[in-house]
Amino acid sequence: MLPFLSDRLFLIGAAVVILGSAPLLVILLLAKVGLWPDPNPNPIGPRILVFVTFWPGVVLMAVGIFRSLLRRSGTGGE
Repeated sequence: MLPFLSDRLFLIGAAVVILGSAPLLVILLLAKVGLWPDPNPNPIGPRILVFVTFWPGVVLMAVGIFRSLLRRSGTGGE
C-alpha cells in the first residue's frame, strides 16, 4: 500500500479536489452524452468552484505526501 494514503492531509486534499471538480465534470459529461439541456454549456459556477478548490487540494496532497515521506524516513517530528 502507498504510505501517503494513510495521511490525513493527503486524504483531505484528494477529497477537496474530487468534490470541487465533480460538478463541472458531471455537467460536461451530461452535455457530451446529450442529457444536459444545453449542448455547449458554459457553467460559470462550477468553473469557479474548480478554480477555488483545485490548487489548495493539490497543495494539501503534496504536504501529505511530504509528511508521509518524512515519517517513513524516521526524521519526522511525530
